[in-house]
Amino acid sequence: MELVTGAGVLLVLFVLTIMSFKLYKARGRLPPGPTPWIFLGNLLQKDTLPLHETFPKLTEKYGPVFTLWLGPKPMVVLCGYDAVKDALVDHGEEFGGRPSIPIFEKVSKGYGLINPDDTKWKELRRFTLSTLRNFGMGKKPMAERIQEEARCLVEAMTTSQGQAFDAMPDITAAASNVICSVVFGNRFSYEDPHFTELLRIITDFVGFFVCVSGVVYNAIPRIMNFLPGPHNKLFSDSAKICTFIREKVESHKLSLDPQNPDDFIDCFLLRLNKEQNSAQKICTEDLVMTVLTLFIAGTETTSTNLMYGLLLLARFPHIQAKVQQEIDEVVGVNRSPGMEDRVRMNYTNAVIHEIQRYQRGSSETFPHVTTQDVDLMGYTIPQGTLVVPLFLSVHFDPAHWEAPEKFDPGHFLDEEGEFRKRDAFVPFSAGKRSCPGEALAQMELFLFFCTLLQNFTFQVVANPEEVDIDAMFLNCREKGKHRQLRAIRRKI
Repeated sequence: MELVTGAGVLLVLFVLTIMSFKLYKARGRLPPGPTPWIFLGNLLQKDTLPLHETFPKLTEKYGPVFTLWLGPKPMVVLCGYDAVKDALVDHGEEFGGRPSIPIFEKVSKGYGLINPDDTKWKELRRFTLSTLRNFGMGKKPMAERIQEEARCLVEAMTTSQGQAFDAMPDITAAASNVICSVVFGNRFSYEDPHFTELLRIITDFVGFFVCVSGVVYNAIPRIMNFLPGPHNKLFSDSAKICTFIREKVESHKLSLDPQNPDDFIDCFLLRLNKEQNSAQKICTEDLVMTVLTLFIAGTETTSTNLMYGLLLLARFPHIQAKVQQEIDEVVGVNRSPGMEDRVRMNYTNAVIHEIQRYQRGSSETFPHVTTQDVDLMGYTIPQGTLVVPLFLSVHFDPAHWEAPEKFDPGHFLDEEGEFRKRDAFVPFSAGKRSCPGEALAQMELFLFFCTLLQNFTFQVVANPEEVDIDAMFLNCREKGKHRQLRAIRRKI
């Protein structure tokens, strides 16, 4: 018995020695970083995750390019404008791959816009961009849809009658309705319980993806699939959204008019019908998962920027007042703000851009994967390596922003007060994998902010001087209902 026990111990030690040797050898080929543990890597170590909190210390210790280990998988992190630009712009092809992301793989089964098949991704992205443009993305018809939704949002906020209220549900519904009108051909009532449930699932999905539980699942999915935890409810809920989308697709098939497509689903179905006899790689399930991606991205990104922006403006009432003054001078009170006004509203445009830059949030970045061995900033990163360009670090890079820790619209204004673009502004990524919905999102942010500030003055419940905006924002997102804002109707 003792002999068997001793042999078992020796076997375990032998396996651990081999794994340690392989880990040591692999680390020698990658940029430096915190020493990983066997099996777990850096997952449970303090001061490594989440990156939006830890990257300043990690960058200070290891430089702008460092390696973290998610279990047995290395992940190279790029921090600061120079490193991110070098990778995504100067070496866009080499860093242009997408890895299989277990959370999305579990939901999408490899279909849709988020998949590692570069050929299919290019085809779907090209079709999605052209179709969104045809439906007015960045043009007047789309602006009119957003203006209508902004008026609905004003009506919803008016019911608070100046009392403290939870603005997030209405803001999320409004942002989602814009993409719903394009994808499904209709909007939903903010009180629709089915719509509310779908939005709750989207919020939970994004929250899980960026939390520690999500990182652990992505690192060791085969093990996690056998364990209880929040991931099981996540996948169950995600199936509900997919079922909803499939039902929408089936109803669209019955009402499809080839001469007059009403929305994105109609256009996708027409393409499928046109190519049904060809050796196409695109199928109906690609439509379902592409719509899911648009639904999630079109809801979450805009709503979080709007909510965070209103909190910031309530925290800095003098900046809010200056925006309102510009709205009054350029737009007035007798019409809704339009995109044609933006060229004359330099300060408002600068504030909206600064809100996007300043938002620390909690989301990391979708990972990339190297398509070949590539040299970057003195390191050779092997083919197939997971790479995370951390855009938050770009927006707080002291080498490219005058006062990155300060919320200052002057970052986007020149000496004459004219709006100026900044190279280190990358809220929608950069290079070949940049977000296809950037034009739509920027249009939404401008029209929603201007319409809301034309009608309301926003105040935080607490003393603005004592408010921690980031804590308040995360509390709003993570803990559900939280009454933190007042929308005071302006006397116009």
